[in-house]
Amino acid sequence: MIEILQWSTLAICALVAIARVPSMLRGENRTLFWIFALMTLAIILSIEAPYVAIDQALGGFNVANLILRFVIFAAILCVGIRVTRGFGATDGYRLLTGPVGMMALALVSLAVIGLFIMIDSQGSSAGLAGISRKGGPDAVLVEYYGAAGRAYPTYVSLVLLPAMVRAVRGSLPLPIRTAAFLLAVGAVAIALTLFFPLMPSSWGPAKFMINYTAVLCFVVGLAIIWAAKVGYGRNAAKQRTFTEK
Repeated sequence: MIEILQWSTLAICALVAIARVPSMLRGENRTLFWIFALMTLAIILSIEAPYVAIDQALGGFNVANLILRFVIFAAILCVGIRVTRGFGATDGYRLLTGPVGMMALALVSLAVIGLFIMIDSQGSSAGLAGISRKGGPDAVLVEYYGAAGRAYPTYVSLVLLPAMVRAVRGSLPLPIRTAAFLLAVGAVAIALTLFFPLMPSSWGPAKFMINYTAVLCFVVGLAIIWAAKVGYGRNAAKQRTFTEK
């Protein structure tokens, strides 16, 4: 079940990213393409087989996991910038791109790098699961490392949430409000990842569901916004053509 969810989510992200290539080459909404491309890469690095292959090529010290953390940071920051600007949430935009947001990103990044250096990371294992299973000090450090890696996405999600709630409750067109609802669900799912250390090990499948719910909600929500914009552009063009005749 988990593998089906992983590969199907990867397929959706990759297809949406590929669909955005023509627009990206024309210079239209390039941020959206990079969001989908980064999410696709993040999912690839979350699946055991491609993760191990990539990490082995990098030396077998789980550097691919560290790369994954920063790919996620880049993707969630792009989502935050795109959404706050698109919905006119100037306060949220400042919290992401201003001094507070940059400080949060810098501190979390330093914590992630510092904790990774402290871990004996030899032996490729997606999610550093192999290290966690060994127990001992490294397993504890992996927990701290994971918590640090979830901190910045949670910060961005909490910044986005008020704007999404306002959009859902507002008078925007239904597709946009639907997209805002999905983005809000994705933001809540990411915020829930902070509580992963408190969840028993038997809740492993639930953790996967929360992670991939967040990804799917963000991808589908942004895709709906893109589709709505394309549809609006076509309708406007038809209207102009009609009035010119």
